[in-house]
Formats: sequence, C-alpha cells, structure tokens
Amino acid sequence: MLHINVAPATVGVTTTQEAAIAKDPQRRAAWTEVATDYVLAHGLIGLSLRPLAAELDTSDRMLIYHFGSKDALVADVLRCSNDRAVAQLAALPPSNGLSDAVGDLWDAVQSAPADRCTRIYVEASALGLFGQEPYASVVRDANAVWTAALVGHLVRSGVAADLAPRAAELIDAAFMGFQLDLPLDIDPAARLRAVADLTTAVTALA
Repeated sequence: MLHINVAPATVGVTTTQEAAIAKDPQRRAAWTEVATDYVLAHGLIGLSLRPLAAELDTSDRMLIYHFGSKDALVADVLRCSNDRAVAQLAALPPSNGLSDAVGDLWDAVQSAPADRCTRIYVEASALGLFGQEPYASVVRDANAVWTAALVGHLVRSGVAADLAPRAAELIDAAFMGFQLDLPLDIDPAARLRAVADLTTAVTALA
C-alpha cells in the first residue's frame, strides 16, 4: 500500500495474538473476506467486534475463538485489504512508458477497491506510528508488498529495472500526500496539476 514509515514496535505481537491457529481455516478465511468488506465500508478506527460479528451472523466470542484475538482478526483484515489493492495493480495492462504509468497508477488508486483499501491503510498507519500492534508490523509488511507492485507495473511498462524502484518511491510518496488531501479537496484542478507535476518530476529521473 502507499508508504508510511512507522516506528519500530516496542512490544512485539505474541504468537498467540498474531498467528493463532485457526480452529477452522476455511471459515476464518471466509470471515476475513466479509470482515474486510465491513471494515472498508465502516472504517478501522473504533472497530467494534459486536456489530462486525452481527454482520457475519455470529458472536464476538466466536470471532475470538476462530481468530485468537481481535488483533489477529484486524491483522488478517489489513492483509486482505492490501492484497486486494495489490491485485488491482497487478491486473493493470502495461502503460505506454513511465509518463503514462504515473497517470494510470493514479487512476487505479482512485478506483475501487484500491481507493477504500488506501483509506484503511492510512488509518492503520496512523495507529501504528508509535509502534502499536498489530498495525505497525502489518503496515511495514504492506509497504514492501505495495512497493513491489508499483515497481512491477513500472517494469512491465518498459521502465528500466534500476530506475523503477526510485520512480516507485517518488510516486508512492506523492500519492500518499494526494490521498490524504482528497477528502478535503476543494480544487480538483489543482490535484490534476499536482499529478502532472509529479509526472514531470518522475520522468526527469530517467
């Protein structure tokens, strides 16, 4: 997902919290998908298990039974959300070079499901800035996977392998700023100019 550095965790998530053995792996996987839909619709901050459990037609106690902890459930949801956004990038056809890739990627992150996945990533990043788990660890992992997806698209679009990581880093940083501003954006034309300026800056790296 779009990159935010998070502080190193001061207290790691225990094996029980982060990787609890699923009592029913298929049910856990299915519930993770539905829980991800719920979080994408309602947000992550202030997530309560009771309304989520009602959406899954179960109880909060059964969620804890199958996931091991609320933290483990949240970690699964964040990974699922990130996987959906990454899959969207992977499915993009190659762009016509680096310049077009910037615009194509920006269009992609504004389109469903990546748009909502990005918002959830921002919430998780805010919660993980001071090492709060499971957000800090999951966000760090998501950063690596998302950046690799950006680099992959750039390489498929003809960008040199040694240039693609530098371009991806700049694109990622700019997109994060754009995404943070979007909910309060009152001048769409200014956003388009910013994307154009980013395109100029990125192509200057070549």
